[in-house]
Amino acid sequence: MKSGAEFFIRFRHCKNSMTDAFALVDCNNFYASAERVFDPKLYKQPVVVLSNNDGCVISRSEEAKEIGVKMGVPLFKVQNLLDENKAEIFSSNYELYGDMSARFMGSLREFTPEIEVYSIDEAFLGFDARQDNLNTVGFNIQEKIKKWTGLPVSIGIAETKTLAKLANRIARNSKKVKGVLNLYHSPYTNEALKITEVGDVWGIGRNTVEKLLRRNIKTAFDLSSIDLRQARKILTVVGARIVLELRGVSCLPLESIAPKRHSITCSRSFGQRVENLAQMREAVAVFIARAAEKLRRQNLAAKTVTVFIATDRSYSLPSHYSNAFTHSSIYPTDTNFELQKLAFACLEKIFDERYYYKKAGVILGGLVPVEDLNGRLFDDKKWRRFRLVMRAVDTINRKFGRDTIRFATANSGGVWKGKCAHRSNRYTTRFDEILTVT
Repeated sequence: MKSGAEFFIRFRHCKNSMTDAFALVDCNNFYASAERVFDPKLYKQPVVVLSNNDGCVISRSEEAKEIGVKMGVPLFKVQNLLDENKAEIFSSNYELYGDMSARFMGSLREFTPEIEVYSIDEAFLGFDARQDNLNTVGFNIQEKIKKWTGLPVSIGIAETKTLAKLANRIARNSKKVKGVLNLYHSPYTNEALKITEVGDVWGIGRNTVEKLLRRNIKTAFDLSSIDLRQARKILTVVGARIVLELRGVSCLPLESIAPKRHSITCSRSFGQRVENLAQMREAVAVFIARAAEKLRRQNLAAKTVTVFIATDRSYSLPSHYSNAFTHSSIYPTDTNFELQKLAFACLEKIFDERYYYKKAGVILGGLVPVEDLNGRLFDDKKWRRFRLVMRAVDTINRKFGRDTIRFATANSGGVWKGKCAHRSNRYTTRFDEILTVT
């Protein structure tokens, strides 16, 4: 007999059939692996990829991990270590990584239509365990993704998404497993739970870990064994679902349709300090252009524009300063003309010439589908003409490359532009940077 709490949680919140199998496919060291695809001499060599402005390490090859490079460490702290080990250093190349991610996700759709894109380098897949040989499926995916894209992947398979995530972690980090671990109704599931620390369970945050450790709950197995009423008391209903997922009861269905977006953000840290309003206007104009591209690509329009700015704590005089302002419009829009006008009005409200600025960004909010847009009482023809112009600009830029046509105010080469001294070529999206063989 199941307890009343388990019955309630399972049948109110658990939507997937228990016969379904989930696979989490994750690219190993994605940014570093993407760099290796186009430069074979990087194999077996330490490789690191840096954050914006070449600040911190955000991706490491296995060889870089072995020499002691930690995730998130500032470059200057490990520069000597990297030089001593002849490591290759790369600036972030988001255009390349975005395209490689699209190719990776497109390849996964060859194996099943049931797919949930979880992040830029990982996705959940759904299979019918009654029809599919899950071990064969896992190794087949691993082999073909490597062949089609050049990217190495790890795969975890189980009857729930949480267990699949756990299996993937073991497959990625254990040398005993060849990149694929199938825990679907496996006799080794409890062993996998016992070697996984509770803080490594998907959905368990740092504050929650402290609560659990105080109750001597140290591993995923300990967490899966607690009473559901206690789980709800400590972790709320969400935590109780995690407990059930660890027990093999599927409570988290595949989200095959991306959730509705509520905002779009574009922000950057500057390569040099911005000291006047004209330079900041250039940066904000570029951020608006990038955010508006995403907006139109998703067939959305925005009601609000927020601009935020911040100084560098190390150099600001007389003190650190940050501020934000939001403008709303009664008419949602997706045109650069109107969004930029609102953004500049926000900037005028918050810019203080006494400070030197290190970061800025824009947020487009109040998003609505473009099919819901109505005609305007005033200047309707002008607004429709603006939208036709933006459609033409997007078409040209998609065909010939970003910023082939841009607003004069959006100077992407301004002094505020971030550092990228080690960026590789954008091999798959720029004709002038395409890979050549000599």
